[in-house]
Amino acid sequence: MELLKFDILPQRKNRRRYRTKGSGKLKMRVGLDRRGFVEAVAAYAAMLAIPSNARTDAIGQPLLARLILDNDFAGDPDGLFQLAHHVLCNSVRIPLIVGSHLPAAFGSGHDAADSAIAARDLLTVMGKAQAFTVIAGSEAPIASRRTWKPGPATAAIVREAMRDDAQEPLIYAAGAGLTELALAWLAEPRIGKRIKLIWIGGTPHSDLGDQSPAPSGAEFNFSIDPIAAQVIFNESDIEIWQVPSNAYAQMLFGMGELEELGASGPLGAYLKAKVDALPSMLAKIPGLPLPPVTDAYVLGDSPLVTLTALVPPMQPDPTSSRFRSIPTPRLLDDGSYADKPSGRPMRVYTQIDAGMTLRDMSARFRRHTNLGASRLR
Repeated sequence: MELLKFDILPQRKNRRRYRTKGSGKLKMRVGLDRRGFVEAVAAYAAMLAIPSNARTDAIGQPLLARLILDNDFAGDPDGLFQLAHHVLCNSVRIPLIVGSHLPAAFGSGHDAADSAIAARDLLTVMGKAQAFTVIAGSEAPIASRRTWKPGPATAAIVREAMRDDAQEPLIYAAGAGLTELALAWLAEPRIGKRIKLIWIGGTPHSDLGDQSPAPSGAEFNFSIDPIAAQVIFNESDIEIWQVPSNAYAQMLFGMGELEELGASGPLGAYLKAKVDALPSMLAKIPGLPLPPVTDAYVLGDSPLVTLTALVPPMQPDPTSSRFRSIPTPRLLDDGSYADKPSGRPMRVYTQIDAGMTLRDMSARFRRHTNLGASRLR
């Protein structure tokens, strides 16, 4: 890893030139002698060699963010890949995991409870069952804007958002519907300025020039709770980073890679079994045609990891992915958009760094398995 290039040149008062790699432009002057420079580099190398929690305790280095993870973990297993990846990241803190419901057409009436169970099962496989708080959200979408009522996760979300003792900013990372966040905002609108939403969902924005095929009908995650999505877009003041369907569909994981992952250890085998069981699960949904056999699987929720944790330290923003900044449009009943020039700024991601994300995921899964094996020796 090459972060910076220092040119040590004679200067008056022991000052040194500080240059960015590949640039001849002087960026700043720092009062750093040769011994101080060597000691600083040694300290940084030592910092990278120890876990983030110890690093924070030792020198006060902040984490990137607190995350509330919200997903339908009992549905498509891409959410389980995202959850496993997130909990192995060192740069974020996860105070709350919410299991959420599926669309009513697919629902069992206990999807949220099943999602919470699925999340706990995965954490148990990873040996982390006691390390995280998992709760079940609402079992149904918001029935009416006028007749909403708080859900099982509302109080916990509001409490985390209203904390004054936390240093890290709060991000709501949602890979499914927006029921729980909408209910929390309706219950306590002051959370709007204290939380940022990163949402995997919504149809592509036609005016951004992407010609990728759009889903037929309403996009899946929007269809989980259209009223909740409209509350967040049209009424709330929550900052939104959106990853619509044409962006999250880029997260292709080859079946050959999945086979390797499945053979790597208990975590990989568990996740592969969930993907293998998906056709049987879909076959039980009345009226839903089975998709064809292909040699890739979409890990569509993994951009949540890309945009929250996989960022450079000197510029902690997802610089390897691409977005457009637009005024937040009105979200219509069918999931399409109407321009609103006065809308608050939002990001719409058009390209996600899939390669880096999936390489990092696989490496962390392998390392987790290897560490587990070494403890058994």
